[in-house]
Parts: sequence; C-alpha cells; structure tokens
Amino acid sequence: MAKNKNKGKKFGLLLSGKFDIVLIIVTILLLCIGLIILLSASAPTALAEDIEEANSYKYVSKQAIVAVIGFFCFTLPLSKIDYRIYRKLKWLIYVVCIVLLIVVGLTGMEEGGGRRWIRIFGFSFQPSEFAKVGFVLFYASLLSDIKEKGKNRKFVSGFLYPIIFLVPIVFTIFKLQNHFSATFIICAITLVQMFVAGSAIVSEFKWLVPIGVCGGGAVAYIIKIATSPLTVGSENFRFTRIRTWLKLEEADPIGDAWQIRQSLYAIGSGGLFGVGLGNSKQKYLYLPEPQNDFIFAVLAEELGFFGCALVMLLFVIFVWRGIVISIKAQDNFGTLIGIGLTVMIGLQALVNVAVVTNTIPVTGMPLPFFSYGGSAMLANLIAVGILLSVSRNSKQKSTSK
Repeated sequence: MAKNKNKGKKFGLLLSGKFDIVLIIVTILLLCIGLIILLSASAPTALAEDIEEANSYKYVSKQAIVAVIGFFCFTLPLSKIDYRIYRKLKWLIYVVCIVLLIVVGLTGMEEGGGRRWIRIFGFSFQPSEFAKVGFVLFYASLLSDIKEKGKNRKFVSGFLYPIIFLVPIVFTIFKLQNHFSATFIICAITLVQMFVAGSAIVSEFKWLVPIGVCGGGAVAYIIKIATSPLTVGSENFRFTRIRTWLKLEEADPIGDAWQIRQSLYAIGSGGLFGVGLGNSKQKYLYLPEPQNDFIFAVLAEELGFFGCALVMLLFVIFVWRGIVISIKAQDNFGTLIGIGLTVMIGLQALVNVAVVTNTIPVTGMPLPFFSYGGSAMLANLIAVGILLSVSRNSKQKSTSK
C-alpha cells in the first residue's frame, strides 16, 4: 500500500506542474508519430537491403529501442538533476566534445564524403549530435559568467572572447569531418545565445547593418560561383547543390536533381489529405534514403497537408514551451540553456522541412524525433530532459517563495 501511495504521489507531482507536462506530451506525440512514419518510410528500403531475411522492421525496431531507452534512461532521469551542476563542468564538457570531434575527424568512419561516425565497443555513434547539446551547456555557462561580471557589452570580452571558442568547433566539424549542417546549427545556436545574453555587437542594432552587408556579400559571392559555367563539373559538391536549387528545371533530372525532384513529387502527390498511411509510392526506392533526411516527404505524401500541419504544429508548441521555460528560469544560465536547446531542435526541424520542400539547398539535416539515427534521437531526448530540469527547478524555487 505504501509503495502505491508513493507512486501516486510522484505522478501527482508530475501533473501538478513540477515538470512541464505540455512539453512531455508533445515529445511523446512526436516520438510516436515519428516511429509510425519511420515504419512506413523505411520498410521498402529495409527489404531491399536484405531480401533473404525480409525484415521490414529493421530500422524502426532499432529506433524504437533507442527511443524507449532514451526517454526512460535519459529524459526522465536528467529532468530530476539540477541543471546548475552543468555550470561547474563547462570546461570538461568543452574539452571532451572537442577531443571526440577531433578523433572522429581523424580516425572516424567515412561515409558520404565525410567522417562523422566512430565505433566504440561495437556501437557506432555520431559525436557531433551530442556535441550540439554539450556546446549549448558550455556557452550558457560562459556567457552567464561574462554577463554577471558586467563585461557582456565590451567588444573583447563580450564578443571576441566567446567567438574564439567557436574556432576549434568550426575547424573540427567543418574541416576535419566535412559536416556543414552541424557547423551551421552550432554557430546559429551560439549566436542566438549571445544575443539573449546581451553580448556586444550581436545584441546591438547599430552593428546589424555592417553584419548584414558582410553576410549578404558572402551569400552573393557563393551564388555567383555556384552559377558560374566555369565551375561546372569541377566544383565542390556544395556548389552543385546550390546550383541545383537555383536552377532545378535545368539540372539533370536523373543526376543532381533526382533526390529533390522525387521529394517534390511525393509532396505534390499528397494533396490535402494524403494517399493514406503506408501507401506512399516514392518510398519504393525512388526517393533515396526516405527513412533519413527526407522522411518528411513521405509524411507529406501519406498524410497530406493536414498531416504535415499537425506535425509542424507540434514542433511550434515544443518551441513555445521551450521559450516559456527559458523566460521562467531563475537565472541567466537556465535561460540560455533553455533558449539554446529549444533553438537546436526547432531550427533543425525548420531546416529539414525547408530542404525537403526545396526552399533552401539540400543539406544533411535530420528531422528531430522522426529521421532514423540513434545518436540524433538520444541527443534530442537528452535535450528534452535538461529542458524539463530547467522547468522543474525554476518552478520549485518560485513556489517555495
């Protein structure tokens, strides 16, 4: 009887607001819908890869195991740990992340033109996914220290000092691993955290014009190179992707433009209500890797506009709850953690959908909680656990007052 009472008490605390119940529900919904879509999207590919075993559940079974382990062994336990402990470990977190990324860049498994995976004890994982969370924690601590000392408005301490720590990150992830999407996400998150922390230049309006001019000039230069006929057949694959995006109608339909064309065919076929769950045609080896970065195209084909709108609404609610948690945090560190992790998941979802719909050039960006990949799934569930910790501790403190 006593055990049942204790269980009831704990469940009552969950519902009474010690945790952000909306965030938990949204996360569970995204996980469930993601696994259902992954089952549908990955089945033909799984069968084609291993006809003898005929195991169409190969991808979804692994993903389901990771999701369950991640939720019960990482999300819920981390939600009960006071997030302030990470502030004391900021240098350890930073060094471990950098060392892991360097090791992967030098000795990791090569696939798709980059080194992004490392194998330990028979398991392969992608350190850059966990590094995203680690760098959020590191910069939240670093920027909090700078702000509390009143040095965030100074050019050297408020801007140059934090930026210096981005250099090893960019070098290891972009140069050694050839992983542009992870570099972009980490840099974007850091700039948002710097803006929220009131760092010099990033948060001052007078610097927006020169920054915008420099950024616009860089983009114009890249577009000029990408569209130049002199680079055809000899340039970096990223320029090929940019050119395909800019001139899709002129690109080789069975070459560079194949993947994005198949994605658009899938989305267009879905219409308002979709062709029905499991009835996608593009997933039958027309759309490359439908279980990974382009899983949203299968979702659009099978569930249509309303299915896509529902999923996007769930991500919007997730971001909304993340912002609310950040605002209610009791210190700068909690606010910066909340904003960083919210941007991490929200921006990845936004970029993935933009890529699948050809709004931006193709880049390898997984859809959180949907795309196949144990590392990304665990990293996202760890982020949710830390977000819940920020929520839980801030509410406890406020109620005790």
